[in-house]
Amino acid sequence: MQTLTNPISINKLFFKYEKEFVLEDINLEIKEKDFLTILGPNGGGKSTLLKLILGINPLNQGNIKIFGNNILNELSNIGYVPQNTNINLNFPISVVEVVMMGQNNIKKRLFGYKKYEKNKALEILRKVDMEEFASSKISNLSGGQRQRVLIARALFAHPKILLLDEPTSNIDIKGCEQIYQTLEKLNKDITIVVISHDISVVLKYATKAAYINKKLTYHNLSKMKNDFKNLESHVCEIELLEMLGKCKC
Repeated sequence: MQTLTNPISINKLFFKYEKEFVLEDINLEIKEKDFLTILGPNGGGKSTLLKLILGINPLNQGNIKIFGNNILNELSNIGYVPQNTNINLNFPISVVEVVMMGQNNIKKRLFGYKKYEKNKALEILRKVDMEEFASSKISNLSGGQRQRVLIARALFAHPKILLLDEPTSNIDIKGCEQIYQTLEKLNKDITIVVISHDISVVLKYATKAAYINKKLTYHNLSKMKNDFKNLESHVCEIELLEMLGKCKC
């Protein structure tokens, strides 16, 4: 019987900028079709960890494996939605064109796309409930709609892992819910890792949580969710962060 290799394995990871450690002794196994949310205070090392997984920052100490392999050999299996997307809203580009920009073949981006690629982009837009906006200009969309288009762009190359850094930053409550509902649906097929401050919202959808403040505390959320079944009522996010940082779920 073949043993499945976890999408992401992190072992004895330490990382520092100059002299100060940002991450200390990080150990984490992210399994296939996990929906992991990464929580913690600003400056705690959340975005740094994502950059290390993506190979943007070089490892200081420890190792990260993607499907058991070196990071650089598996980048095509990772889709990434950064916190700052730097989209020029004045540039006249359509939604479907933005999605096709997710093509990881540079030659195809330079010399145009085929009909089958446009059909593929439309199929992905359907998955994020944005197909009806395919011909719209990206500048005409709401913040939440744009973010779902950017998720579609990250999916264009058919990754097996989707990483998102604060995907609901500066987006209204309705938009946040739509984004997380989209991610929950996508999670049936791929592994999701999302950095978020929307604690009460994300606890509805995530299956696992990692609280990071230099060190990491890992949680299987099935136990915690029993205490927060009705997340429509008031939830003190400060108390939740304290619980995540201290408890040993």
